Amino acid sequence: MSGSILYIHGFNSSPLSTKARQLEAVMQQLGLAEQLRVPALHHHPRQAIAQLQAAIAELGAPLLVGSSLGGYYATHLAEQHGLKALLINPAVAPHRLFDGYLGTQRNLYTDEAWELTLDHVQALAELEVPAPTDAERYQVWLQTADETLDYRQAERYYRACALRIEAGGDHSFQGFSQRLPALLAFAGIARGQYAALDFSVF
Repeated sequence: MSGSILYIHGFNSSPLSTKARQLEAVMQQLGLAEQLRVPALHHHPRQAIAQLQAAIAELGAPLLVGSSLGGYYATHLAEQHGLKALLINPAVAPHRLFDGYLGTQRNLYTDEAWELTLDHVQALAELEVPAPTDAERYQVWLQTADETLDYRQAERYYRACALRIEAGGDHSFQGFSQRLPALLAFAGIARGQYAALDFSVF
């Protein structure tokens, strides 16, 4: 489906995150709600990837929009299926970051408690792919004041892709709604459909 989008939320996040809700509101406003999927991902990578594979099958060839850990998932899936991906402060090799995090986790939105195990970490490691080299298919949006991930890791890993690096900001990516026209254009949605929208209200 041309112009379809699959939004992939991050670690301990959910479809209730600000970016997901802003994107949903815009697609709703454009009458394109049925072209967007924002699945509530299982905390285990293998189950999350199965959910995402099902959404890709449903949408055809969606633009993958991945935030944080979702950016890591999006990269794996974009390489597997030859899809376009827009990554927002993406995690690079997250399995290497989780050493100190094993044990009980809590979802920031649903308050669900779950156990992060070595099996999760191993499953994440299995998803690693060589650094992408297609600047046509990848846009990577980074903010330098990301308090969770060092943006320079993503800058290095995605150096052959189209990078947008903004000074300041934070891990949630400040000003996301103002950047939505660029996201919609990358998804293949005609500019005429959203040219009159005021993105500051989302």
